[in-house]
Amino acid sequence: MSLWRLEALRLLRTHRLLALVAVYGFFGLTAPPMTRYMSEILERVGGGVQIITPAPTAAAGLATFVSNTNQIGLLVYTLVVAGAVAFDAQREMAVFLRTRVPSSRVLLLPKYLLSVAAGALALVVGTAAAWYGTVIFLGPVDAVGVLAGTALSVLYLAFIAAVAAALGARLTSVLTTAVGTLAVALALGLVGSFGSLGEWLPSHLLGALSTLPVGADGGGFWRAALVTVVATGALLALAARLGDRREL
Repeated sequence: MSLWRLEALRLLRTHRLLALVAVYGFFGLTAPPMTRYMSEILERVGGGVQIITPAPTAAAGLATFVSNTNQIGLLVYTLVVAGAVAFDAQREMAVFLRTRVPSSRVLLLPKYLLSVAAGALALVVGTAAAWYGTVIFLGPVDAVGVLAGTALSVLYLAFIAAVAAALGARLTSVLTTAVGTLAVALALGLVGSFGSLGEWLPSHLLGALSTLPVGADGGGFWRAALVTVVATGALLALAARLGDRREL
């Protein structure tokens, strides 16, 4: 059995792919109607007290979906990726696999690419649901902007997986790899909130899906996209090198 087939079966039989699709799909289905009827929901929960909320818009519907997936969705995705790329966490399995391949690159590539593909599939499913719901409940959005925003979001997921791969080559468990990856993502988000530096960071891509479909200038994301591509390649090269130098 090839490593590609083994990793694909692991994603399917452990229901990790299903969990990813379910999380992103849930937020995609619920974000537009929740945005549309939020004021009514709050009034009922508040016992009839009138609560003034901003008028629901298509931008708000997509922003709700993006906000939810950038938190809960990213958490689940990071756990799935860490479970794949931190293959040295299980010593017996690591010894079995490493003694049968010439380089850790051979092990890393299918785990990395299939994990990113799983995240991309989940994001596409969720985005499609959010797009459809937004059009139904809140109004039309730019189709090209949705596609471009989705592509940039997938690029960010690839970067996060590369961070996990680099950390997983040094750390000793899935949990520490996941926590370290989320810490890097949080740190980038905090640094990006200061001045124009944020436009160059991978975290800037997180806003593409909520802004491009409603008319934002796509040129504002090219710097972050370029840095993300370079950083992803560098992190993967680092992960492979650290993996080769790691002792069994």
